[in-house]
Amino acid sequence: MKLAKRPWLYLIALPALVAISGIAAAAELNPAAVIYKLPDQIPWGPVNAAGAQSAVVVGDPAKPGFYMVYNKWTKGNHFSRPHFHPNDRYIVVLQGTWWVGSGPKFDPANTTPMPAGSFVTHFGKQVHWDGAKDEDAVLLIMGEGPATTTAAEEK
Repeated sequence: MKLAKRPWLYLIALPALVAISGIAAAAELNPAAVIYKLPDQIPWGPVNAAGAQSAVVVGDPAKPGFYMVYNKWTKGNHFSRPHFHPNDRYIVVLQGTWWVGSGPKFDPANTTPMPAGSFVTHFGKQVHWDGAKDEDAVLLIMGEGPATTTAAEEK
C-alpha cells in the first residue's frame, strides 16, 4: 500500500504524531506546582530488628506537625510489641495484609487481618500492636507529631 494512493492516511498520521509528541510535553510538570517521587525514588530506611522498614514522605514524625510515613512490615511473623502513641494515627493498608492487635497482652495468634484498601485509626494513648505474617504489608501512616512510642506490654 502506498501513501500516495491513500492521502487520507496523511490525515490520520499527522494527528497521531502530534498526539505522541504532545504526551511527552504533557509529562513536563512545573516544579512550582507539583513535585513527586516515583517508587524507586522513595528513601526507605533499613529493616529494623522488629522486621519493619519506613520512609518519611511528608513532614518529620519526630517534630510537631503533620507527617506521612510509609511503613513496611516484612513477612515472617514480624510484629511490634504492645505500645501507644500520644496522638491519633490514620493508616491505609496499601499492599498485603496487616495484622492488628490491641491491649497490653502480646499474642500474634489473636490479631485481626486488615487487607489492602483497609483504613484504620489508632487512637492516641490506646495500646495496640501490629505486624505481618506470611506476606509483606505496606502502610501509609498519617498523623500529628511528635509520633513517640511508649511501650505498654503486660509482663
